Amino acid sequence: MPVTSKGFPLMLTFDLDAETMWTARDPAYARRPILMSQGAYGWKVGMPRVLKLLERYGVHATFFIPGWVAERNEALVKDVVARGHEVAHHSYSHRWIVNISPEEEREEMERGMEVLTRITGHRPRGWRSPAAEFSDITLDLIEEYGFDYSSNFFDDDSPYLLEIGGQRTNIVELPFRWVLDDAPFWQYSIVLPGRTLQAPSAVLEAWKSEFDVLHAEDRMMMLGMHPEIIGQPSRIKVLEGLIEHALAQPDVWIDRCDRISDDMRPRLQEAAQK
Repeated sequence: MPVTSKGFPLMLTFDLDAETMWTARDPAYARRPILMSQGAYGWKVGMPRVLKLLERYGVHATFFIPGWVAERNEALVKDVVARGHEVAHHSYSHRWIVNISPEEEREEMERGMEVLTRITGHRPRGWRSPAAEFSDITLDLIEEYGFDYSSNFFDDDSPYLLEIGGQRTNIVELPFRWVLDDAPFWQYSIVLPGRTLQAPSAVLEAWKSEFDVLHAEDRMMMLGMHPEIIGQPSRIKVLEGLIEHALAQPDVWIDRCDRISDDMRPRLQEAAQK
């Protein structure tokens, strides 16, 4: 059975980490203006470029935004919502969960929830962890705070229902992998790990190949990107190339994570009962 009723699902997601990509690792980086400017590129230049591209092709996406970033860019966040895109939860300060206490993790969840709800007028329905990390209590918090979907795990190419405390939930997991993230290809900073600059053509080849196999197997494709990275001139052409490649197929559904996961859930529930 196909995973959705509307064709092969392709989700374009953007983590607007901005300055928190640096400050989450070391708060002292906030006193280094050159580092901070690399993050600011995300909301100053990358986001307008990404939004313009999505509008050109008439597709909607999901933006995972830390509360700290949303507070400082309220007009931008409201514009994202006005354009029909989804805003989802990406912690408050983007601090790595493995480096904080359970009390601090709960505070991150609560503050991020409060900020995004106030600015957008809606509680965020999806959650993605900072830096792809979980603690012993993270799954419990996802359930407690009433999220409808999660996009965190790397263990499948198809969606599934999360199990928490040994019990299957109705929370849809939308997994992805590092090859479907722009950071491993292009994250370059003198203080961050990686420091790699791949040719845009190589990334487009990888993403198109991923799409072709996943589409042929009738699975799903979850692409994770960062406006400060993908929003740069040569790199936005990679995203455009993937969108064009995907839309050349007659059965591709590009949309927000909340809409796609809502369509998936009944099918996953039915499959789980067999």
